[in-house]
Amino acid sequence: MGTTSNPDTVEATAASPSLSITVEKNPPEARLLQLGIKSWPKWGCPPGKFPLKFDARLTCFLLKGRVKASVKGSGKCVEFGAGDLVVFPKGLSCTWDVAVGIDKHYNFDSS
Repeated sequence: MGTTSNPDTVEATAASPSLSITVEKNPPEARLLQLGIKSWPKWGCPPGKFPLKFDARLTCFLLKGRVKASVKGSGKCVEFGAGDLVVFPKGLSCTWDVAVGIDKHYNFDSS
C-alpha cells in the first residue's frame, strides 16, 4: 500500500512489506555527498516501458526524467523524477513507465 511517512518520502509496498520502493524527494546536498553519488556510474534511457527485477538493492539519484514504477503483484505505483533519491530493494519486480527520458547516477549493493 502506498504510504507517506513524511512530506519528502514516498513508499510503494509489494506483497511483502520489506519490498518497497522508497523515494526521497530533493534530498539535501549533504546527504548526496555522504553517499558519494557523484562517483557512482551514470545510466540513462529513452521513454518506454521496461520490466525490471532487482537481484541487488539499487539506489539511484535522478538527474533528469520522470518515471512511474508499478510494483508487480501489488497494483501499487510510485512516481519519481529529477532530483529524487530512490531505493529499490533486492528481490523487487516492477515495470518502469518512463514518461520523460532519464539520466541517473546508480549504485547496486548485493548484500
